Amino acid sequence: MRHPGRWVTVAVVAVLVAMFLHLVITNDRFRWSFIFSSYAPGKRGVMFTDPVLVGLRGTLLLTVTSMLIGIALGVFLAIMRRSPNRVLSGVAWVYIWFFRAVPLLVLAVLFGNLNILWDRVGFGLPFDRQIGSLFGFHHLNGQFYGIKASDLLTGFVAGMLALGLSEAAYMAEIVRAGIQSVDTGQAEAATALGMSRGQVLRRIVLPQAMRVIVPPTGNEVIAMVKNTSLVAYVPVSNELFFQMQAISSRTFVVLPVLVGAVLWYLIVCSILMTAQYFVERHFGKGYGTTGLARQRLRDIQAEQSGMIAIQDEGAIT
Repeated sequence: MRHPGRWVTVAVVAVLVAMFLHLVITNDRFRWSFIFSSYAPGKRGVMFTDPVLVGLRGTLLLTVTSMLIGIALGVFLAIMRRSPNRVLSGVAWVYIWFFRAVPLLVLAVLFGNLNILWDRVGFGLPFDRQIGSLFGFHHLNGQFYGIKASDLLTGFVAGMLALGLSEAAYMAEIVRAGIQSVDTGQAEAATALGMSRGQVLRRIVLPQAMRVIVPPTGNEVIAMVKNTSLVAYVPVSNELFFQMQAISSRTFVVLPVLVGAVLWYLIVCSILMTAQYFVERHFGKGYGTTGLARQRLRDIQAEQSGMIAIQDEGAIT
């Protein structure tokens, strides 16, 4: 028998898979009917109840908005990080250092309690009281509009800001790595042709850097879906894990509810993994072994065409 070690590994894996399937199918404590069919008379399975579906929509919305904040701010921070201005690069470095060092759960709880700092948030002339005191107006009010801090910084907004601002630190490093992967000679050539720094970045550098940026960004999107469960401690009520916990508290059923949450996260992340595969394939065209082989084939064809042209010239002469 060739490669006996492989067959032993296959046998061990098969036994473990069979044991796992036997546990899942035969153990009544999973309570699959509670998860899929009905957890109470006249009601649907716990995975498909209205609160859970509302929480699922909230999780997806939180993922999208947080990633938009993270990507937009991350690109800006990456550009600042590479700036020759030391003040800008230093500010970007401090931001990245802080948000990469603080745990995400701590950030989420911190942002959820920031409304302790202010009773109201005003919009208008900054430092109006201090400016008025300088000129003898001790009751100057330069605020055009004010709102209670608790109404402005709701649980959803606090969770979104915590996730988005933290994600921006990681996206900044991803974008910076992608920009550094592009040959500097191309940027220098574009600058020599009269293109501005912004045009070089938009038209030359970023399109090529996308093949390096896209794979880790896809991983960050998938990680963001899972990280949204942390905002249940802010708390954010219209979130999947929060709603699952609420059902567990009402019904005193723990394991089946957690299994239902796991299944929803598996479904969403599997869809995103599939989308990531096609996006990576799109931006990876022309690179890797396939791209190199195609380029080599074109070089050979060009050489053959040149040799044929030289032979034809020699025949004519």
